[in-house]
Amino acid sequence: MVKGITLVRQVASAETLDKLASLFGALGFEPGKGWEDGSGRGAAFLAPLGNLELVAGRAPAVPPILIEVTQLDQVRTVVEQWMKANCSAEEIGERLSEIAPTHWNSRLFTAAPEASLLLGFWESENPLHGRPIAIEGDLSAVGMRFAIVVARWNAVITDRLLQGALDGLLRSGAARADIKIVRVPGAWEIPAAARTLAESKSYDAIITLGCLLRGETAHYEAIYTEVARGIGQSQQETGVPHSFGVLTCETLEQALDRAGVKAGNKGFEAATAAIEMVSVQRKLAGKS
Repeated sequence: MVKGITLVRQVASAETLDKLASLFGALGFEPGKGWEDGSGRGAAFLAPLGNLELVAGRAPAVPPILIEVTQLDQVRTVVEQWMKANCSAEEIGERLSEIAPTHWNSRLFTAAPEASLLLGFWESENPLHGRPIAIEGDLSAVGMRFAIVVARWNAVITDRLLQGALDGLLRSGAARADIKIVRVPGAWEIPAAARTLAESKSYDAIITLGCLLRGETAHYEAIYTEVARGIGQSQQETGVPHSFGVLTCETLEQALDRAGVKAGNKGFEAATAAIEMVSVQRKLAGKS
């Protein structure tokens, strides 16, 4: 039945409240519902998670308000810049600490943006701390079998996508003998070939590669819609993962950028997505 927890603290003045609001806004707190009446006003700052911790015995060696963050060094920089704009150099030296390790496997710094308000900002040294438990795919392709369907049309692009996909698979441990490459005339023919390969149940995943460039007619939209629908339908109806590496670009230059020149290689990305989805499926099915 408990819905949330709110910690209420009084600050020195309305001006202080406005200054602190600017700090919490810079740190990324979501603004909540405030209030105001004849006797005062308040502002709420919301965090994604909260908890109440009770301590018996020794007094805790941390501030009463602890804020867990990611990228602690950047957070301290934001706090320091804010304090430089709102506090004297002497106050900053007294109120802002350096980042230091704790005995509870984390790093921490403290800040008092207002004399009566001491905050502790900390980041766990465990990268999985606080993350929800989830099934995620691994990026090892050892023992997996893949089929790559690649269009010949716009080969200057699709050959680069193919090389990127092969690079991704081989780097991840796939054997060359476990990779079949099927070339089709153009993007329109990709779904049919992908469906045939998937229905054979000889492959753990299908990687689809092609390139569509916009022309002066509606041909581009019609082809792309059917290609995307066909690949998606094949994946859903066969249960075999299909990764989508069909580029849809306005110009040849944009396609080259996405085929390894400036914006990464979408063939490589399609290969790693296929590997991860095979791993996820095996985990969901209880396979090793």
